Amino acid sequence: MNATITHRDRAVLRAVAAGRCRYTAGTLLVDGLACCDQFLGPRLVLAGLIAPRSGGPARLTPAGRSALDAALPTAA
Repeated sequence: MNATITHRDRAVLRAVAAGRCRYTAGTLLVDGLACCDQFLGPRLVLAGLIAPRSGGPARLTPAGRSALDAALPTAA
């Protein structure tokens, strides 16, 4: 992903990692509700950070896992 990952992007990536998201018919569902940012899901899919799964929860790609891990604060 060329652009900086936003706080909202990180929150959605954490939700995907927790198994709380589905990507259905171009719509990202979080806890069964459509994400308020209609462009966020498709943007994360196109960036290669999440992968939709037919009939199952969305999942992080290796790039998505790396982006999420890089955003976590490190212990001193």
